Amino acid sequence: MQLQTSLLNEEDIDEVLEISSLSFSVCWSKKSYLDELSNPLANYIVAKIDNKVIGFAGAWLILDEAHITNIAVHPKYRKQNVGSELLKALIDYTKNKGCKSYTLEVRAGNIIAQNLYHKFDFRENGIRKNYYEDNKEDAIIMWRIDKKQ
Repeated sequence: MQLQTSLLNEEDIDEVLEISSLSFSVCWSKKSYLDELSNPLANYIVAKIDNKVIGFAGAWLILDEAHITNIAVHPKYRKQNVGSELLKALIDYTKNKGCKSYTLEVRAGNIIAQNLYHKFDFRENGIRKNYYEDNKEDAIIMWRIDKKQ
């Protein structure tokens, strides 16, 4: 089984929606993911094994900044570096489009995700109090700023 990454397309949406529902307490609707396909700011990568989507990552690229919107891996494939491969592919893809900095919000209690982001040189740069609607959990704002090329 070989992991492959590619750009999100409409045929991937149902599998992305399933992963999203298994990963997030509040997940996006099918319409939201479909709308991202026509959003000129949106950049989404999927990870596949045997042509089945097992994870996805997305970012909005605005000028030279990428705001990472979500990263999720199917529970059966967690702890197998899929998240790392997705984040690397997303960073590489957006960097090729001129991106120089990356930001995201992560739940204060999601240590696994924070460790992933630290691995890719993201650093804490603030807190959004009561950010998440479902339980009012704080979000940690993280940034990665690449050196001038």
